Amino acid sequence: MQQLTDTARLNGMHDFDFLLGPWQVENQRLTQRLQGGDDWETFSATQCNQALPGGIGNYDDFMAATWRPGFVGLSLRIFNPQTDRWSIYWLDNQNGGLGGNGLLQPPVVGRFNDGVGVFEGDDMLDGRPIRVRYTWCDVAGATPCWEQSMSANGGTDWEVNWRMRLRRPDTK
Repeated sequence: MQQLTDTARLNGMHDFDFLLGPWQVENQRLTQRLQGGDDWETFSATQCNQALPGGIGNYDDFMAATWRPGFVGLSLRIFNPQTDRWSIYWLDNQNGGLGGNGLLQPPVVGRFNDGVGVFEGDDMLDGRPIRVRYTWCDVAGATPCWEQSMSANGGTDWEVNWRMRLRRPDTK
């Protein structure tokens, strides 16, 4: 494995600094995933991102009171300076983000290149194995975008099933 320079470690460690602070989030989400549907629901949410100590990562809350009253989600992002990669875990108050064994569900893992972050991992949907991809783009602008895609065939074909456009609460 190639050793990273201190500059590379420092740069990667700050990939998600754009996300720190409060956000308004406009969501578009497929109502059925990996079923060939095209019925999208739209809803608003709030999110607030905070850094973890020592530059090891960050976390944010996700609250969408009009979508699912009482629903709370949390993204936990951990940076590994030895690999220059991020691991992103999703937790929520429906299942805690935990598997039946009590451990965190596997993360999506990846990094930013040329301002676009791509993070992939294995997951399960309705009892079948799938591949999940998170993509971050427009992170240098005022309205960063996140997309979630899923693949039922090991990453050959992808279906985008959730898009979030973020903006600061005091901007339109």
